Amino acid sequence: MPAYVISDVTIRDRDVIETYRTRAAASIAVHGGRYLVRGGDVETLEGNWMPGPLIVVEFPDIEAARRWYRSDEYAAALEVRDTALSRNLILVDGVRL
Repeated sequence: MPAYVISDVTIRDRDVIETYRTRAAASIAVHGGRYLVRGGDVETLEGNWMPGPLIVVEFPDIEAARRWYRSDEYAAALEVRDTALSRNLILVDGVRL
């Protein structure tokens, strides 16, 4: 069953974010992930949540997502994360209907 990493991002440094994005994208691909949403306009339909750009990455399963998050490949992106952005990040186990 697929799993999803969902990130609500606030960009801090537009130059450094490109380094983060490149490293993160490479690490995601190595672990079988793929982007479903990568930025774009967000419209709040209900409630008070006013997220920044949203990123949704699908992994084959929750263990693949966990391996990615703890991987050496992703650690290279984390080296610049705090300069590039702040975020809320969650992991969601998907359901196949």
